[in-house]
Amino acid sequence: MKSRLIYKNLIIILAVDAILIGAAWYFAYLLRFNFEIPAEAMAKLERTLPLVLGIKLVTFYFFDLYRGMWRYTSIVDLLNIVKAALVGSMVVVGMIFFTHGFTGFARSVFFIDGVLTVVLIAGFRLGIRLYYWLGTGDEIARSSTALLFGLRRPGEKGARKLLIIGAGDCGEKLYREIQDNAKLGYQVIGFIDDDPDKVEKKIHGVPVLGTTEQLSEIAGRMKAEEALIAIPSATSEQMRAIVARCGETGIPFKTVPGLRELINGRVTVSTIREVDYRDLLGREPIHVEERRIGAYLENARVLVTGAGGSIGSEVCRQVCRFRPASLTLYERAESPLYEIELEIKRHYPGIEIIPALADIRDRRQLQQAFSACRPHVVFHAAAYKHVPMLELQPWTAVRNNIQGTRNVVEVSKEHGVERFVFVSTDKAVRPTNVMGATKRVAEMLVQSQNGCGLSSTRFMIVRFGNVLGSVGSVVPLFKKQIQQGGPVTVTHPEVTRYFMTIPEACQLILQAGSMGEGGEIFILRMGTPIRIDDLARDLIRLSGFEPEVDIGIEYIGLRPGEKLYEELSTEGEGIVPTSHDKILVLRGAECDLEVLHGKIDGLARFAYDHDGEGIRGMLQAIVSEYSPSRRGE
Repeated sequence: MKSRLIYKNLIIILAVDAILIGAAWYFAYLLRFNFEIPAEAMAKLERTLPLVLGIKLVTFYFFDLYRGMWRYTSIVDLLNIVKAALVGSMVVVGMIFFTHGFTGFARSVFFIDGVLTVVLIAGFRLGIRLYYWLGTGDEIARSSTALLFGLRRPGEKGARKLLIIGAGDCGEKLYREIQDNAKLGYQVIGFIDDDPDKVEKKIHGVPVLGTTEQLSEIAGRMKAEEALIAIPSATSEQMRAIVARCGETGIPFKTVPGLRELINGRVTVSTIREVDYRDLLGREPIHVEERRIGAYLENARVLVTGAGGSIGSEVCRQVCRFRPASLTLYERAESPLYEIELEIKRHYPGIEIIPALADIRDRRQLQQAFSACRPHVVFHAAAYKHVPMLELQPWTAVRNNIQGTRNVVEVSKEHGVERFVFVSTDKAVRPTNVMGATKRVAEMLVQSQNGCGLSSTRFMIVRFGNVLGSVGSVVPLFKKQIQQGGPVTVTHPEVTRYFMTIPEACQLILQAGSMGEGGEIFILRMGTPIRIDDLARDLIRLSGFEPEVDIGIEYIGLRPGEKLYEELSTEGEGIVPTSHDKILVLRGAECDLEVLHGKIDGLARFAYDHDGEGIRGMLQAIVSEYSPSRRGE
């Protein structure tokens, strides 16, 4: 039934095109001879008409003019029509020259015919698009009347009046998508842009009404019901200013993600979401070398530990974009493993997904998983990260962060893994807590592997700060406190942290994995550190409240193991730039595995006895810069 309908539509299009081609040929003669065609010229017109029809219809077919959906006619389709008409006219000229010669033919006819062909064929296609754009039945009558008077097509009944902030490419694309899909329930009433050259101009007939400084007045005058921020490249300062202006209007506002969140770079209506704190961090795009990443991930067997966690699950999503042969999800928590398995299988059905419900502390489970999947690449993201919790139970940090990492490293070497990427943290730099110290020991363990020349596996480390939206992030806690009416608890008014979004961090993890030769610590540029107090106040404002007025802020003091400022490197570590502007590298380390393993064995004994003081003493012996602090510094 469907194929019969398609065939019927094709016959209709062919018939209309034949009529239009014939009309163009006839009117070309009419125009050439001032609407009085001589008998001899009429005879030539009639004799050559079948030839012209046949050549042009065949040419149109080869230029794919019968495969498009004309309700979505675009510039590309119009260019194809021009090319097809030009080639068709050239073939007609050539055929007539070789079969009849130009004797008795008016040469201007061919030029006029080509122009008329483009006008008539393109006009017919645009007419189809206009029909679907206007609607059907009574809607066409109403919309046509509106167009005659220079008005835009009316929105759907009950459509929300929308202001688009940003009159650039993103805003224009969103406008077209909204116009093409009335079910979205929006009617764009105007654009807002801070470029004075754009103010009072029009985009598809919709005016740029003014700048963001005038947003409140414009929203009231136009009776706007919602605003959409369509500036994916906005800086943190620009976003803060725009969000503040939107808040003054009293209407709901949303945004499109920043370019660093749009891995494929495409902005559509489906990506629109509520404004979040991540939008205030700055939206500079992250550029990754996809060909270089694909070179080590495409058709590779990949294993990710901690696959159900915030970082691990995002690494899994992004690895799948490069079409690995298989992906093993190594995770000890049942529910997160089940969720990420379902998600990955749904979005990437062509990739073999292997869930492994297992613990990195159990070497036998690791052996079984590695034997089953034989990975080429391992991303080790499994770790305990909650600072105060691990201060109370340091033995757990030792077992998981150090012994677990040693298990993964040794099993990776035994199975000939090609690349091993260890996900570390800025808390490993001059640590003041057990979590940071255990991660630093794990760094030393991984970094020493290539220095000793004991394995062909390339071991590398990626070190970065806090990620927004992770399980241990302060942002979810603040949001919950705001929902409960406050107060929002901040440890100290001057405490600062580096922040990065999860997708951004994981893109750079994959990038660093492509750059390592073995033994490096890659450090991600995290931008400017942010005061947690400012973060709390911004979140309160984004929730529609005023800090210290609607929602209080309470300073509770630094928790055990916390410090005011985090660092990404220690002074004198020898950090150098890489070919990527967002990644720095610390290269090499001396081979001290024998000593290191002996001390780790000592740590393991203290962990077995739950001896917290012994653990801290041994960590100090291994990590000279570790300075234990129960209340921070």
